[in-house]
Amino acid sequence: MSFNRFVQAGRVVLINYGPLEGKLAVIVDIIDNNKCLIDGTETNEQCSLERQKINYRRLSLTDFRIDIPRNATFAEMKAAFETDDIAGKWAATSWAKKRAAKAKRASLNDFDRFKVVVLRKKKAAALAAAN
Repeated sequence: MSFNRFVQAGRVVLINYGPLEGKLAVIVDIIDNNKCLIDGTETNEQCSLERQKINYRRLSLTDFRIDIPRNATFAEMKAAFETDDIAGKWAATSWAKKRAAKAKRASLNDFDRFKVVVLRKKKAAALAAAN
């Protein structure tokens, strides 16, 4: 089994820890064995962050990669990100859908959780009646 997700310039990553958790970024340059330079594309709220160095342990590599050189400018990176429609491709993945569902469920208030329970009971009753 070979790896297909490498730390390389142009790799789209998901930040999985810290204040930027849940945001998409693009690796712009590799600093050393522990850190890289990332930049957000500011195409939507999920991709808005400034160019900064970050530890690899705070990143999750995605399957997406845009074709940019090392130390690409913000304009080059944003243009490549938009032409490849990375935000749309990311939103279509099961990984993004699971994260969105988890965030939506976490934002429910008490009454919304009660409505979910009632709907689940109705669904179970309908399935039991059908069998």
